[in-house]
Amino acid sequence: MNIQTNPIVARRSPGPDGEKIITLAALAVGGQGGGVLTNWIVAVAEANGFRAQSTSVAGVAQRTGATIYYVEMCRDTGRAPVFSLSPSIGDVDILMASELMEGGRAITRGFVTPGRTTLIASTHRIAAVSEKVNPGDGRVDGADVIEAMGIAADHVVAFDMETVAKRAGSVISSSLLGALAGSGSLPFPRESFEEVIRKSGRGVEASLRAFGDAYDIAKGITPAPQPEDVEAPILPVLHVPQKLKTKWATLEARVAALPEDAREMTALGLQKVVDYQDVDYGSDYLDMVEKIVALDTTPYEMSINAAKYCARALCYDDILRVADIKTRASRFERVKNEVVVKDDQLLMLTEYFHPRFEEFTTTLPRSLGKWLQRRKGLEAFYSKHFDKGRRIRTDSLRGFMMLWIVSSLRPYRRKLLRHESEMAHVDAWFNTVCDLAKSDPALASEVLANYRLIKGYSDTHARGLSKFARVMGALELLEGRADAADWMRRLRVAALDDVKGDSLDGALATVESFAR
Repeated sequence: MNIQTNPIVARRSPGPDGEKIITLAALAVGGQGGGVLTNWIVAVAEANGFRAQSTSVAGVAQRTGATIYYVEMCRDTGRAPVFSLSPSIGDVDILMASELMEGGRAITRGFVTPGRTTLIASTHRIAAVSEKVNPGDGRVDGADVIEAMGIAADHVVAFDMETVAKRAGSVISSSLLGALAGSGSLPFPRESFEEVIRKSGRGVEASLRAFGDAYDIAKGITPAPQPEDVEAPILPVLHVPQKLKTKWATLEARVAALPEDAREMTALGLQKVVDYQDVDYGSDYLDMVEKIVALDTTPYEMSINAAKYCARALCYDDILRVADIKTRASRFERVKNEVVVKDDQLLMLTEYFHPRFEEFTTTLPRSLGKWLQRRKGLEAFYSKHFDKGRRIRTDSLRGFMMLWIVSSLRPYRRKLLRHESEMAHVDAWFNTVCDLAKSDPALASEVLANYRLIKGYSDTHARGLSKFARVMGALELLEGRADAADWMRRLRVAALDDVKGDSLDGALATVESFAR
């Protein structure tokens, strides 16, 4: 998106001899080259006879707090100006944001002023920690931020500068500088910006390409990159060994025999389950789906939910799964694309692991795992010596082999303690669904969807189980009510609404009042 209005840039307060001081603030996430961008801007100003000063206030981490870079500049008149060290509310001429929500945060902090501020922002997204920790879909609607930009700023240049940079083989600091030059908010010619990039001496050609592309978009010469159509995640292509072709064909035939409404979701679920474990596990999955289909009628909404959430229940996250994902070639390719690794560069990848005592013991054979869990002394010893974060370099042979060996234990998953406990939980949930389906299919469908609450591993998995148990605990109070399915859905939505569970507490209190 490229939003443009007439560029009117106000100047803060008179400097020496009445010269106006230009104020510029840039909000950047860690690793996006905010420092490089600031140095370029200062160099351009000084090359054009301006005095400039830059400061930075670092955020807490890469996505819990962005770094604020601040630049003040004015024409050099021979007298030393007095510059501020940080931006002030209502006193920013140019605001640059390296990501959409950083632009939104700048608006809420008062750094964007109508009739004064030129806002230059990239519209791509990097999910914030507050969005990721939400149990449900915590993503903020970017359209609301873009609308607020048009209201709060005097001049807005907003488009996907990350995509522009990647296409040029560069990083976003280059396209941000191009957008700044193209916005006309600084009284410097294009050649000055390009000369500063050339003098930097690193990745010059790629940086100049990104700069030029962004400059032309900001000027309205070329169109901004359009958002690509969002497609469903592509599941891994299953390479079925010849000796398993017959079994796989049998599973495909069972999917084809299902009602048309349920086939697509079941086929996706089957591929996910087989990729997770094996063909026999896929047969177990289809057994579950077929039981629900037999109790369902058109439009088969309950069957669709069964196809979706039974696959999710069977494909739980354990250490084997995590190790498998982190050692796949597709993961290395995705990381290379995200960090824009060039052909003449090496990628050094470090994975972070923190297996707790519970995760360690449940990855062992059932009897051994249970025996270790009963030894509290061993748990204390493990916590003291091994319960700590470990960083494993998967770009090294040693680190990669460590994870690959763990992932190779997949054929033994059914014999492990974690599988026994997970299947006991899945069986209890699925048997409840089958019983409900005979009398209240709508409620059974919502109970199937409740498995959405359980995800991840370690502490995340434990929190999900706790919320699932609380929501399912209300089933006895809801059974027999005409609005039971609606209330079960409300409880699940409340559980997904926040991490602390305050919304769920309120919804459960309402349900409990039914029994009084």
